[in-house]
Amino acid sequence: MAKVTKRKAPSRIKYEQGHPTVSCRVSREIYDRLSEAKEVEGKSFADILKLGLGILEVRVKKLGDVRKQGWDEGYKKGFADARLRYRVIYHCSVCGQVMEVTSTEEKEVIDECMRERGWAHMECHERMR
Repeated sequence: MAKVTKRKAPSRIKYEQGHPTVSCRVSREIYDRLSEAKEVEGKSFADILKLGLGILEVRVKKLGDVRKQGWDEGYKKGFADARLRYRVIYHCSVCGQVMEVTSTEEKEVIDECMRERGWAHMECHERMR
């Protein structure tokens, strides 16, 4: 004899699609703790799961904040290190304080001045001899 399956109403099918079942196995100790929390708090297992997910979301958010903070700190440190290593500086001819080359105009003037005064690689000077 063929097994007859009960036909589900369209509303039930839609509900089950929007609310899928979650199932997992836990140790007896965890099950007892869940059951106790369920009874004491008057909450369902689904409510307890939602609470746990909320706690997890807070931890994930905090982890994201920590990662962003670490990235920002690393970026700032790397930028500062690179700036110290690769910046071009010279001393003011009036007060002697350090000035940093930042503008395109400064770079062009320095380039022109270096060519006028014959600045070049040591190897290039030696080859011209």
